[in-house]
Amino acid sequence: MIIGAVLIFTWLVLLLRYPSKALPVSLAAAVGLGIVAGVVVWQDKRDAQRLERLQLRLDYAPQQCPTGRPLLVLIDNGNDVPLQELRWKVGAYAPGDTVNLADDTYTAPRYRGPGELLPGSQWQDCLPLPPLRNGYRPQTLEFRAERLQGTFSD
Repeated sequence: MIIGAVLIFTWLVLLLRYPSKALPVSLAAAVGLGIVAGVVVWQDKRDAQRLERLQLRLDYAPQQCPTGRPLLVLIDNGNDVPLQELRWKVGAYAPGDTVNLADDTYTAPRYRGPGELLPGSQWQDCLPLPPLRNGYRPQTLEFRAERLQGTFSD
């Protein structure tokens, strides 16, 4: 923090004392930072659009899944590039309600998708349920994927 303040103060002194030499360097640095910031924003927006084209469905399916892993996950990659990695959290909701009934604890399972999912491909697996608040049964709840984070190969 202190080093940053010293650098900014030094830059301001140089800019005021030697404007003909410091101004072109400052403008070049500002343009460079602007370009880097623009590329980062563009990549984040592109990844968000790609995550929106993924179809991720969660169903409580104890008949189709093994004991201890009753949450059936179906992912369909509707993108034109492969999905490399996908992480998410699971929310549990009573039908028509907006209160998340899944306890977000350190012992809650971490959810990850397939290693690589090609365009137009599907992936299916059974995963453990998140810990639920007391008094709620999983068969009466809707499960949703939240806070999706993913990377795609270009």
